[in-house]
Amino acid sequence: MPALLRQLAGLGGCTHPIRLDGHRTEYTVDTRTGEIGNVLHHLVSSSLPAGHLLVRCNNRRITRCAACAEVYRRDTFHLITSGLRGGKGVPERVAAHPRVFATFTPPGFGPVHNRPTGPAGSVRRCRCGALHDQDDPALGTPLDPDTYDYEAAVLWNAHAGPLWRRFSIYLRREVAKRAGLTQRAFREYARVSFAKVAEYQKRGAVHFHAVIRLDGPEGGDTPPPAWATAELLTDAIRAAATAARVDGPVVDGRAHTFAFGRQLDVRTIRSADFDGGQELTERAVAAYIAKYATKGAETATGALDRPLRFLAELAQLDISDHARRLIRTAWTLGARKDLEHLRLRAWAHMLGFRGHFSTKSRRYSTTLGALRDARAEWRRAQALEAAETDPDTTLVLAHWVYAGTGLTDAEAWLAETLEPAPGTEGEPTHG
Repeated sequence: MPALLRQLAGLGGCTHPIRLDGHRTEYTVDTRTGEIGNVLHHLVSSSLPAGHLLVRCNNRRITRCAACAEVYRRDTFHLITSGLRGGKGVPERVAAHPRVFATFTPPGFGPVHNRPTGPAGSVRRCRCGALHDQDDPALGTPLDPDTYDYEAAVLWNAHAGPLWRRFSIYLRREVAKRAGLTQRAFREYARVSFAKVAEYQKRGAVHFHAVIRLDGPEGGDTPPPAWATAELLTDAIRAAATAARVDGPVVDGRAHTFAFGRQLDVRTIRSADFDGGQELTERAVAAYIAKYATKGAETATGALDRPLRFLAELAQLDISDHARRLIRTAWTLGARKDLEHLRLRAWAHMLGFRGHFSTKSRRYSTTLGALRDARAEWRRAQALEAAETDPDTTLVLAHWVYAGTGLTDAEAWLAETLEPAPGTEGEPTHG
């Protein structure tokens, strides 16, 4: 029992680990001849208390594994922060570059229950006449489901990623135009860097939050030219967002074209030194983006956090009627040959959205992979120090195969007795 508890504690709170079968053997090596010598350590999965090697699932969804999602959230926070004030290989001078926080909304697909705001942030009545509470499940659902454009809503999600790519192209053009430069000449003077995250509104439509920064030609390593200001960047973003269009499919004679909604919020990011309750701070932006990096359609709309295998599964699931209709629409559209490239059935649980939830341009900051590699290298160094082993005089041979996922009932019960992983206190356990 104590050995099993130690193995479970090594998961750091992961509730849905990957189970591996195999072995790992560590040998001594003669540094002069390269000859393999004695066995230092030998590990066989069947000898472990759980009968398998257990490794973290690393799922980013908070509904699937709160502990692994917390690691992903913190990594995203550091990724965004390093692009705002330096660190993790990014020079601190980026804090002086023009930076804005922008929110891009989807268009309308029909009236929904909402909480409109009035003067001084007061909440007004919805069109239905009710004064909805902030946690009212009716929020985001259509006033009239029979007239709500479910087809366009699903296809919007499917084309939101390509629309962002079109916008990013237009943005570079708009910045260059305001600087009096051609596209080719612009690359010699400046570069646009960004990091964005996708979030679902309660109605199930994807919108984007993005940090957008103007740099010199080599990214954050070089200062931007004198003409590069937050005001110029803001103006260019508004023009590019207005102009960006993506042609969608023609479904039963109806042509679809997708553009961002009319509500576009662009705010300049100031450093924490200017935080007087009015300005937007770096930390607030990074925390806001990181929070949504671990959430999907299931968090906003009560939809699913895993793919459907058969449409009949919908009848057994406890989800909202609005989410059910969105999923059913995606499944129906996914059966069309002319839409098979959108893979709507594979992404029906995501209401048609198949893009990455968090993306960034190459020069914005460090990468999630680099952060994970640094963490893994630190753990290896700690393990070698504890074992008093010289990595230059050892050879490790290992072979592992997938054996399953999750914890047994007994393991899950024992895992609940352990201290919660940092940052997940109070989170529900999903096993």
